[in-house]
Amino acid sequence: MENDVIRRKVAAARAMALEGGPGADRGWRLALARAANDDIGLPLEVTRLSIERRSLTDLLELIPERALIAVLEGPGEGFGLIALAPPVLASLIEQQTTGRVSGGPVAPRKPTRTDAAMAAGLIDRALADLEAGLEQDMDRIWAAGFRYASFLDDPRPLGLLLEEDAYRVLRAEVSLAGGARSGAVLLALPADGRASAPVRPSDPSMASPPSAAHFAQALSDQVMQTEAELGAVLHRVTLPLGAVMSLQPGEIVPLPMAAIGHVVVEGIDGRPLATGKLGQNRGMRAVRLVPEAPPATPVMEQSTDRRIAAGQS
Repeated sequence: MENDVIRRKVAAARAMALEGGPGADRGWRLALARAANDDIGLPLEVTRLSIERRSLTDLLELIPERALIAVLEGPGEGFGLIALAPPVLASLIEQQTTGRVSGGPVAPRKPTRTDAAMAAGLIDRALADLEAGLEQDMDRIWAAGFRYASFLDDPRPLGLLLEEDAYRVLRAEVSLAGGARSGAVLLALPADGRASAPVRPSDPSMASPPSAAHFAQALSDQVMQTEAELGAVLHRVTLPLGAVMSLQPGEIVPLPMAAIGHVVVEGIDGRPLATGKLGQNRGMRAVRLVPEAPPATPVMEQSTDRRIAAGQS
């Protein structure tokens, strides 16, 4: 009798893991909060979250009105989406442009490509954190490997773009900036996942000690994941102390045009590490590194007039 009870509990646990409940639920809560806090300094709390299986027709009806719709691309040419309700999108934009969330009413408008570019980094960070949290969970099969691909300001083309019959839909209600605003974040991914299976930990008593090569690789992986802070210096301006003290918000400090084509990348200690050119990537400012040319060898000009040369020496 006891064995039968244990078998039923194990079968129920496996079914729950395959259906995706606690793993994706807990992982998405943490991923959203961590991405908002770490990437743009916006306090975010998931106050309610549901996970369910929906058809494509049902999914299209769940998207909030005037939401930013980010199309996601994942394993096996699968497509999903994230929809950010207007209060959530407005808070992300305000936090990145003014450093705070006003908390006032959100003016109704259609999302733009600029909005999408400002939200893309946070979306990718949240999806990456979700994937990392599911390394040993069966939800990884359907929730891993998705990243931002493009955006839509209208949900109508989704009926042609998305081809799957069923989707796993995570609907989160989030509180932003300590309750200044609240709104919905909807994540929908194909129900039949195509990512690799999770890595199950083996029995420690049966595991052999890692070899030196494995240890070196593990150490290298850990070190390469460490963040390194760099600064991009366009130009340095020398001003009198009085002029610096009198600077006001909105004043313009002129920079030479040459500064755009010669950006110096420095470490936190001020040591130059590379040079680059100012540009953009997906609507965001970026620095493209360029190989630094070797210093030219100075050539001494010779005068045909010996008297001038002698006088100069």
